[in-house]
Amino acid sequence: MNVVETQLPGVLIIEPDVFGDHRGFFKETFQIERYREVGIDLAFVQDNHSRSQRGVLRGLHLQKTRPQGKLVSCAMGVVFDVTVDVNPSSKTFGTYVGVELSAENHRQLWIPPGYAHGFCVLSETADFQYKCTDLYFPEDEGGLIWNDPEVSIEWPVESPSLSEKDLSLPTLDEIRRGSA
Repeated sequence: MNVVETQLPGVLIIEPDVFGDHRGFFKETFQIERYREVGIDLAFVQDNHSRSQRGVLRGLHLQKTRPQGKLVSCAMGVVFDVTVDVNPSSKTFGTYVGVELSAENHRQLWIPPGYAHGFCVLSETADFQYKCTDLYFPEDEGGLIWNDPEVSIEWPVESPSLSEKDLSLPTLDEIRRGSA
């Protein structure tokens, strides 16, 4: 597998080896020893799968006191996946990484605990999968508003479909001031 470091510490783009022929393909989506060798050595405790339509934007989410590391991929369709550093004491605070994940490119993204994460769907439908290093706790939810002007994410959708919850997430400035 090929591993690409990004500008955010610990955030990795993983390009697994894919073996294909006229019948289809085979790939390992996770193998503990290989992933441990590249620094992903936290135990996964929960797997999630979501399906969304074109234009849906989910995020940017995190858990405040029980942060989750996430290994994400797109099993069907195409998404634009985003990770944002929301730690005010970090040198990369407010910096984001955006990467296209698709069933065709087979890429995965490793997001260590503590980053905000979200994605938008570029295909008609997308099945998105993620392995998490902690359980989901609704009372611990936090995040960052998708269109924060300070972060200036270049989303490839003009008018995304968002949940009410995602529309009310705080700005980077609110996170910085501790009011989020």
